[in-house]
Amino acid sequence: MNELQDTYKHKGMRLKLVEELALNGIKDERVLEAINKVPRHFFFDNAFVEKAYENKAFPIGEQQTISQPQTVAYQTQLLEIKKGDKVLEIGTGSGYQACILAVMGARVITIERNKKLHLRTKKLLPQLTKRPIIQLFGDGYFGAPTYGPFDKIIVTAAAPYIPPLLLDQLRIGGIMVIPVGTEKEDWQSMLKITKTAEDAFDKQVHFKCKFVPMLKGKQF
Repeated sequence: MNELQDTYKHKGMRLKLVEELALNGIKDERVLEAINKVPRHFFFDNAFVEKAYENKAFPIGEQQTISQPQTVAYQTQLLEIKKGDKVLEIGTGSGYQACILAVMGARVITIERNKKLHLRTKKLLPQLTKRPIIQLFGDGYFGAPTYGPFDKIIVTAAAPYIPPLLLDQLRIGGIMVIPVGTEKEDWQSMLKITKTAEDAFDKQVHFKCKFVPMLKGKQF
C-alpha cells in the first residue's frame, strides 16, 4: 500500500473531489468534511495513487473494489450518522468506508469475510484514526450479535435479499443502508430501512447502484 504521506498536492486533489461531490448532491457537511479529512490514496498501491481522487470505484485485489467516492458519500449521508452512533459495517474491503465513519465520530464494528483483506486493513486503519475500529473476520450475513444492537448498519456489497439477522440486530429507530439485487441484474437498488418497531420497517429505495455480490462464508 502507499506510504502514509499526505502532501499539499493530495489535499488539493481531495478538496476538488469534495467540491465535485457537493455539486452532485451530497448535502451533509459532516460527510464532506470526513471525506476531505481521510486520505483516500492511503488505500491504494503506490502505482495507482493518481487514481485515488477520481470519482470512480477501483480494484483492490481479491476480486473486490474500493467504492466510488460518490457512493460512499451517499450511503453515509443516508445513515444520518450522529457522534457516538454504534455502526456495524458489512464488508470492510479497503477500510475506507469504516475510516470515514470513525472520523465522523461513530463507534465502528466492521466485518470482512476475506482473510487477506481483513489482515491488510487491520494493520492500516489504526494508523489513520485515533478512534478505535473493531475489525472482525467473519460472515456478514450473521452480523455481530455480541456487539449489538446497532444504531446504524451499512452493507457495502449487493445482497440478493435483506439478511434477517441484520434486521434483528438493528435498534428500534435505527437505520440500515443496503444495496439489494443479484449480480445477474444490471443494477441493484440502494435501500434505506428504518426499524420503526420490533417487527416493523420503513423501506425506501434511493438510487440504482452496482456493487460486488455479498457472499456467504469465510474466504481464507
